[in-house]
Amino acid sequence: QVQFVESGGGLVQPGGSLTLSCLASGNAFRLRIMGWYRQAPGKQRELVAGIVSNGITSYADSAKGRFTISRDNAKNTVYLQMNSLKPDDTAVYYCNQLASIRGPNSGAWGQGTQVTVSS
Repeated sequence: QVQFVESGGGLVQPGGSLTLSCLASGNAFRLRIMGWYRQAPGKQRELVAGIVSNGITSYADSAKGRFTISRDNAKNTVYLQMNSLKPDDTAVYYCNQLASIRGPNSGAWGQGTQVTVSS
């Protein structure tokens, strides 16, 4: 079973930036559709961004213009660059394999990485 290890979260002030990384195990990473989800306290997990093998991307409205998803197939890694962060972006962020660029996920969940946006 494919496993995902997320990293790069932390505490950042409003307006700041963070880059999250997700290392995926297994073979054929380059063929997978990958995505970043987040789950804020008391809320459902939501898909933030997705990327297909050729680099085509899709974003939730909340992420458009601020977040950028990318991938390095040679490193089995997907990234999420987050700029202009807001307190509402506070959540645990997870990556996962997607059935399509807009979800749903098709893999197991990792532990995620906590992002806290606060002054």
